[in-house]
Amino acid sequence: MATPVYSGATRTPQRGRPRDASRDDALRQAALEVMAEVGYRALTMDAVAARARAGKATIYRRWESKLDLVIDTCTQLAQRNLAEPDTGSLAGDLREFLSSFAAFLSGPSGKAAQALVGELPHEPELATAFRETFLTAQRDVLRRILDRAEERGELRQDAPRGMAVEIAGAALIYRLMLTGDPLDLPFVDRVVEQVLVPLVAKGQ
Repeated sequence: MATPVYSGATRTPQRGRPRDASRDDALRQAALEVMAEVGYRALTMDAVAARARAGKATIYRRWESKLDLVIDTCTQLAQRNLAEPDTGSLAGDLREFLSSFAAFLSGPSGKAAQALVGELPHEPELATAFRETFLTAQRDVLRRILDRAEERGELRQDAPRGMAVEIAGAALIYRLMLTGDPLDLPFVDRVVEQVLVPLVAKGQ
């Protein structure tokens, strides 16, 4: 029987005593660690439970499936790790945002991110959910950065905003997934100063 396509709908909260947020975080962290080691396809609730030293029932009280668990984990990662700076300048905002994104991808969650992104072409349900959560959150921050730059009069009238948003994320993912070169501050500076600002800013 075919698995229903992910709809992005919010699950109905479970009844009973309130959930322990710290326990939720421990389970999400366990899911990340297991996914970094074996990938999304081989991820199981049993493995997450063993890593977190929790009963499998504890996980299923919170998430109905491993898809729910992984997508909730991605959503939490986006909320906690994608900074939304307001430095007063386009270059400053882009540099701060991409630096925080690069640090996130280079950190303990980086391997899990690589495993997840690598599965997207083969897991349509996961790809849809990933786009609706983590990817949308990342793009929305970049769009708001560009909106504020426009309000300050920094953007050209014909600035290709969509292209700038795509390039900003793609530059980091290219290094993460393909070249293996470091996602360091000098690289972020080059992306901002040589690519993004010249692409959209006035007087460039």
